Amino acid sequence: MKPVSRENDSIYIKGIGKTADRVLGAFMLILSALVLFPVVFIFLISFSSEESIIKNGYRLIPDEWSADAYRYIAKSLGYIMRSFGVTAVITIAGTVLSLFLISTMAYVLSREYFRLRKLYTMLIILPMFFGGGLAATYAVNTQLYDLKNTLLALILPGACSSWYIIVMRTYYRQNIPEEILEAACLDGASQWRIFRQFVWPLSKPIIVTIGAFEAFSYWNSWYPNLLYTDSNHSGMYTLQYVLYNLEKSATFLATNDRISGAIATRIPTESYRMALAVIIMVPVLVTYPLFRKFFVKGLTAGAGK
Repeated sequence: MKPVSRENDSIYIKGIGKTADRVLGAFMLILSALVLFPVVFIFLISFSSEESIIKNGYRLIPDEWSADAYRYIAKSLGYIMRSFGVTAVITIAGTVLSLFLISTMAYVLSREYFRLRKLYTMLIILPMFFGGGLAATYAVNTQLYDLKNTLLALILPGACSSWYIIVMRTYYRQNIPEEILEAACLDGASQWRIFRQFVWPLSKPIIVTIGAFEAFSYWNSWYPNLLYTDSNHSGMYTLQYVLYNLEKSATFLATNDRISGAIATRIPTESYRMALAVIIMVPVLVTYPLFRKFFVKGLTAGAGK
């Protein structure tokens, strides 16, 4: 095995280290470009004219530029903004509730002296392998809990994830110094105070990571609307569900034989789909870089141990 040398705080394999580093850097740049390319491509297509797409298909540089897709979206701007507000409320409330449920349950399961720890761990893991099914879930939420046509139906079913509980429990056990918790306990602090003043501040990386994933999940959620919200309660539609309905309506108008050709040709169906995708992606693309360092630290914490 070749010796390892350190230069400028970077580790290289002697003789080929710098070359390998350059090759790896070039590879990562290419990989980043490949990941970014579809996003840029969708954005450019959304500004393509419908005639250009029909004639030449999807092109990186269209023959004719047009903002018709965004003008068409602007006609439903009030509808979209209302759904945006609903989605924001659901995302904030759902994320806060999810973090509270997940973090507290994970803390309890991380304590060795909790006698029912193994039983509750097994009960939490079981839903990861065996689900109750759609019919049973719908019956429980609508008949037992009476969540039909309520905002709680869009929040509670996804508020607690077994996987995130296990991930956070592992983080607590490997990254929270036991000595601190024991000292606080000897000083007479309650378990709630220990969790609030010691465990929570020391868990920012995993809290931010799981919180971001939960927020993205609520932001992209549309299926609960399909299950639990009737058409006469459209004021509770989320942004994703509204955009889904708008895209479906545009496709219907463009393909229905009863619609005159003159009307159908004015609907920018293809570019409209891409414009909707842009609206969906923008908040995620703006938010993700702000929490990137927490994602990396939260997901890799304890891996070396």
